[in-house]
Amino acid sequence: MGKNGNKTEKAGERTYGSGQLIRRFYPYLRKYRKLLYLDLFFASLTTLCDIVLPMIMRQLTNSALGNAAPLTAETVLRMAALYVLLRLIDAGANFYMQSQGHIMGVYIETDMRTDAFAHLQRLSDTYYANTKIGQIMGRITNDLFDVTEFAHHCPEEFFIAGIKLAASFVILCRTSPALTLMVFACLPVMLVVCTRLNHWLRTAQKAQRFQIGELNAAIEDSLLGQRVVKAFTGEKTETDKFDEGNQAFRKIKTKWYYAMATFGTTTRLFDGLMYTVVIVAGGLFLVNGIINSGDLVAYILYVSTLIATIRRIVEFAEQFQRGMTGIERFYEIMDAKVDIQDAPDAVPLQVKDGGIDFEDVSFEYPDDHNKVLRHLNLHIYPGENLALVGPSGGGKTTICNLIPRFYDVTDGVIRIDGQDIRGVTLESLRGAIGIVQQDIYLFSGTVRDNIAYGRPGATEAEIIEAARLAGAHEFIQWLPNGYDSYIGERGVKLSGGQKQRLSIARVFLKNPKLLILDEATSALDNESEVLVGKSLDRLAHGRTTLTIAHRLTTIQHADRILVLGHQNIEEEGTHEELLAKKGLYYRLWNGLTAEEQMAKAFAES
Repeated sequence: MGKNGNKTEKAGERTYGSGQLIRRFYPYLRKYRKLLYLDLFFASLTTLCDIVLPMIMRQLTNSALGNAAPLTAETVLRMAALYVLLRLIDAGANFYMQSQGHIMGVYIETDMRTDAFAHLQRLSDTYYANTKIGQIMGRITNDLFDVTEFAHHCPEEFFIAGIKLAASFVILCRTSPALTLMVFACLPVMLVVCTRLNHWLRTAQKAQRFQIGELNAAIEDSLLGQRVVKAFTGEKTETDKFDEGNQAFRKIKTKWYYAMATFGTTTRLFDGLMYTVVIVAGGLFLVNGIINSGDLVAYILYVSTLIATIRRIVEFAEQFQRGMTGIERFYEIMDAKVDIQDAPDAVPLQVKDGGIDFEDVSFEYPDDHNKVLRHLNLHIYPGENLALVGPSGGGKTTICNLIPRFYDVTDGVIRIDGQDIRGVTLESLRGAIGIVQQDIYLFSGTVRDNIAYGRPGATEAEIIEAARLAGAHEFIQWLPNGYDSYIGERGVKLSGGQKQRLSIARVFLKNPKLLILDEATSALDNESEVLVGKSLDRLAHGRTTLTIAHRLTTIQHADRILVLGHQNIEEEGTHEELLAKKGLYYRLWNGLTAEEQMAKAFAES
């Protein structure tokens, strides 16, 4: 950890000081300060019994031994009535702390999770390419569960401990300052030792949380790919991978419990030291008449209260470290840089004709600095159907990712109808673009839910019309519950062609001005490709369209075809013009696989 609690960077991992985390967490706590102040007020009431009981016992002992006013039944009943009253106050105060205190923690946890999720929505593809989803899930679920307990227990425990320490010190000093100083002299030493052990606890807790995230990520990866696992009889491989992570978690958690055991044992030794001081020094003071029997009884009870308080703080240490680790992992998300965001003076995009210009555009991926585009100049005409073909790595997908700003250009400018896309709002930019991808993502829910995702609030008639245009209405009617049919996670209950037509219906409903088709039919069988192809033709009509295709038969009727290679645009023209050139496109076309030749013949028939 850096000096003064500042965060330091070590081995590529960000580390936060406890002081810094608490300062950053405080605004969440401050939002509910009224609840917090009431919680602390009732927490102070729960200390009354612990503070008053030694004084009652001191009075009773001194009275019984003739060191004070004579002990009577009336005196005993009066003190008992006082103690019963304090116990009732304690019960009511404890009920408030256990209910409203925890509820305050839930409010804070909810606010933090809301902020984390909103921030995650703004992070770019680069972040998700380098971060496991299981780790992210752990940070916004399990880690924040512990913040609920931390949020109210942390102020409570330290506030109660402070009151008890201060009250005990003042009361005991009035009886015997020397004995009080001897007892309290143990506390600074204990504080230093426990602080050092706390660093060990924090490191062990963070390692444990990280490994939980790794385990979650491995489980998610295996379960989502369960069909591949079964197809390749990879059950043993997956079990071995899981067991490796599970055993690593066991070792890390074992280290955590060793750290906890060391911490607890150390504090118990200090407990014994404080009792020893009271027994030895208190006994000698009693022998020499410096204190009386009632004072010694009060000392022992107050020391018991102190030790119980310290033990409670020690028991809270595990919860404290879990909470601090949860807050730290929360801020690791919140501090992830938002690479793609609106400029301060961003304005809504106004799409008139739909022309797109790439002006001297260069791009390299920010994580591995792989240069894909170099000084690309390209004009896409309004309403043009432009196809991008060529070998893998030529930049086809990159060009399509740059238009909706999934990544930002390294150099140069992209304009839509003359407007620099970095100067318009992301919402308006992406709202004007419809994307149909090869890797279709459908949300767990109904057919209606997935189509309506294109435009929340759409009417039933609009949803059905979008499905008709996409060629999906017929098969939807045959589903058990029609548009209310549950399609499973990622649409597992549908065929590839059906899923693709639902994704097209979603774009039809959105009704964008610009369209990107990213290998939208490459994973389909021949019949599905023809059906989906007709839907795509209807979707592309009247819109500026970019089509990425590996199957050249799907783009031979495009207005213009660009052949991309290592030198950016190597050829361009219509299908017939490119074949006449007998260049790269000609070689690609004549190298069609047997499957593509069959698809071509099927389409022509």
